[in-house]
Amino acid sequence: MIHIEDLEFQYSPRDPLTLKGINLSIERGEMVALVGQNGSGKTTLLRQLNGLSKPTRGKVVVAGLDTRENRVSEMAKHIGYLFQNPDHQIFCQTVGEEIEFGMRNLGFPEEEIRDRAYETAMMLDIENKMQEHPFAMSRGERQRTALAGVLAVKPQVLILDEPTTGQDYRECVKIMDIVTDLNKQGVTVLMVSHDMEVVVDYTKRAILLYDGQVIGDGNTLDVLRQKEELARTGLMPPQMIDVSISLGDGYESGYSVETLFEAIMDKLRRSSQ
Repeated sequence: MIHIEDLEFQYSPRDPLTLKGINLSIERGEMVALVGQNGSGKTTLLRQLNGLSKPTRGKVVVAGLDTRENRVSEMAKHIGYLFQNPDHQIFCQTVGEEIEFGMRNLGFPEEEIRDRAYETAMMLDIENKMQEHPFAMSRGERQRTALAGVLAVKPQVLILDEPTTGQDYRECVKIMDIVTDLNKQGVTVLMVSHDMEVVVDYTKRAILLYDGQVIGDGNTLDVLRQKEELARTGLMPPQMIDVSISLGDGYESGYSVETLFEAIMDKLRRSSQ
């Protein structure tokens, strides 16, 4: 679904490379986390996927479309993109108009637009805000409004830049459960997040980016156990992974309170023998 080959990008000929020789493939139906410190190139890489930025060298193909050869409007028919800052994405006078905008712009039938807009608003608990101005709402509500507009189009690929920003725990879980359900229905998801707990709980694959280069790619738990590589990026593994690492070899296979408890008890039993 996503194929990136020898990708390099610089904002101008005088600037250093922001992305440096990236090669990645993401299969249809995968749910992948993209992690790394601020300035590592995560958002720049995401912008390559819907054609907002074009490769300086190399190529990016998403849903069979080469971003160098297709307009952003064509890419938008297949790819939903949630910005990190919702205020860079929303601009309509009401929440309802905001959710409907993408569908209307892509030529959806009017009756389908209304039905989908309300259905998506209900999913994200903003159906009672449809007539409100988005900028009269909280940051978290604006983020959910922007996400509703993306989801209403029902894209094949969902690109999420910090989707849980501004949400409390309940709202965070609700958003991620919705994204997980969409993924189970076949939507390919690539998500940037600094919340390592969210990354571990919801993704099976993680890509670690540092200084515009991929320095880790694999099973999420395996990537987040690479303490030296994480330290280079300024990231810390979730506490339970940190504890499992400290237990040593043979205690790194699971990630849950239950498996960690069993590992600690086993370690204690062995040390007492």
